[in-house]
Amino acid sequence: MKRVSFAEFGGPDVLRLVDAEEPHTGPGQIRVAVRAAGVNPVDWRIREGQFQEVTPIDLPAGVGQDAAGVVDEIGDGVDGIEVGDHVFGEGTSTYAEFAVLSAWARMPVGLTFEEAAGYPSVVETALRILREAEVRPGQTLLVSGASGGVGSAVLQIARDRGIAVIGIAGAANQDYLRGLGALATTYGEGWGQRVRQLGHVDAALDLAGSGVVGELVELTGDPRRVISIADLGAPEFGVRFSGVAGSVPDALAEAADLISRRKLHIPVEKSYSLTEAAQAHADSQAGHTRGRRVVVV
Repeated sequence: MKRVSFAEFGGPDVLRLVDAEEPHTGPGQIRVAVRAAGVNPVDWRIREGQFQEVTPIDLPAGVGQDAAGVVDEIGDGVDGIEVGDHVFGEGTSTYAEFAVLSAWARMPVGLTFEEAAGYPSVVETALRILREAEVRPGQTLLVSGASGGVGSAVLQIARDRGIAVIGIAGAANQDYLRGLGALATTYGEGWGQRVRQLGHVDAALDLAGSGVVGELVELTGDPRRVISIADLGAPEFGVRFSGVAGSVPDALAEAADLISRRKLHIPVEKSYSLTEAAQAHADSQAGHTRGRRVVVV
């Protein structure tokens, strides 16, 4: 089968489309014929070797953890799923023709494979950081990097829970944020004051890693009310860096429910082929994403 792989850490150019042996399921796993794989910042952070001291990987290694596809192999101990079912979920080396998933859910009716591939990690992350921020209905949440996949999910889930949101994003994405129910403002000189003019901030999320953690602490008045998923230096400000996933099956089940109730929709900004994986990573690293990027198999 074909799989995107890298044999050394580095920039997008280290990615190669190679021939690889097909993976097979272990207990509690399923295998899918991949139709689309989500592109996440963690993918290129791993490719750069940023997490080697925490969770080392052996090279060469595959890329990707999110996928949507058709079940074609079922491991021991797995119930409630059949060969031929359409699912989305998390696994390993998902930029490939076949991938093994360790967590999954059936795709909601009406969702395309491309759309479905953009949800798993994004929704798990959004649910986790909302929980960790301890933001409650009636309070106001500030989100930096609000137009990307996680931001799009946070804004919609928060609105469903009765939480007001102020979103920070580039000028081109202001209307997009307002369409998701957020008050919106841009980065640049005076952004903190613009946020203050929009309202009191009870908690804040740093999703972009753009060097704003210190200002987020000032706006909330308490580093314990700020969570970052993108700035590895956040702990220097007393801010929690959230990088350990919670229950992915529970998150997928909640994602399916939100999608089915039309409370959550994350658009696919751009699709790439397996041969364009390096460009997908370069575009993801450049930021300014509106929604999701996916690799189509």
